[in-house]
Amino acid sequence: MSPTPGEARIEAVVCIPTFRRPQQLAKTLASLMGQIGDVKFAVVVVENDAPRCDGKEVADGVFAGGKLPGLCVVETNQGNCFAINRAFATGLERYPQAEYLLMIDDDEVAAPSWLAEMVRAARQNGADIVGGPVLRHFDGPADRSQQLHPLFNSPAHASGFLPSLYGSGNCLIARHVFEALDEPEFDLRFNFLGGGDMDFFSRCRQRGFKTYWNSHAVAVESVPVQRLAMHWMVRRALTTGVINYTIDRKRHPDALGYAGLWIKNLLSLPLSLVRAARLFARTGHWLPASFPVLVALGRSMGALGFAPAPYKA
Repeated sequence: MSPTPGEARIEAVVCIPTFRRPQQLAKTLASLMGQIGDVKFAVVVVENDAPRCDGKEVADGVFAGGKLPGLCVVETNQGNCFAINRAFATGLERYPQAEYLLMIDDDEVAAPSWLAEMVRAARQNGADIVGGPVLRHFDGPADRSQQLHPLFNSPAHASGFLPSLYGSGNCLIARHVFEALDEPEFDLRFNFLGGGDMDFFSRCRQRGFKTYWNSHAVAVESVPVQRLAMHWMVRRALTTGVINYTIDRKRHPDALGYAGLWIKNLLSLPLSLVRAARLFARTGHWLPASFPVLVALGRSMGALGFAPAPYKA
């Protein structure tokens, strides 16, 4: 299908995979309606809950009302990577003149200047990829140990070039990046594990793409009370270690690489204790300080075949 004249003028496409968060998705879309600036953009929502399609109902209502240009498609293959790859493919095909694809999660809201800041950073700095901060809004009471936990307290960066991004919840990717990388963009081996974004940006770094951080391109993530539970944070930290190991193993698939990664795993344990001591000195609580130790343990668990699936319904 050929793009309409309006679609052909689109400069940027905002991609939103969604799964069973219709109320949060409505807030995400509302924040996109409030964007300021003159960048012409459209939105692609990918509903990943085909049996229910609650998110599609929300998105279709917004698009039908003319409040945002865009469309919602259904990805019947469940999983994080399937949904994100479908969003990218749809955006690239439906809006062939779009120079940039952006991502924001369906539990985030964008600051009014978010889109303009992301595109400005890419154009002014010649960046292939742009990232921005994700601030957290806790849906329930959170004490100091929870607020300062590394899972919710992302490192702050001044605007400037970075080696790589580690998450796709607030990012811009130039069209030519997709044209240069092999498909699928998000490797399906990370579909239920998570970490497909870390692997993607790692591959981008290896190919020499330039990544810029814009501290003014802010998104705010809603943190549900379930994620403040200790058992959730422990599982998430262990899973992060498994993801890190899986990415390394993908780079070093032979027997020599496997042996080298076991050495790395063993060295990471004492190093994690040093990082834990630093975190404890800064936060005064064992819960955030346990994060690097659990990540190191997760690496070894991954080497032993432990395969969590937090994104599997």
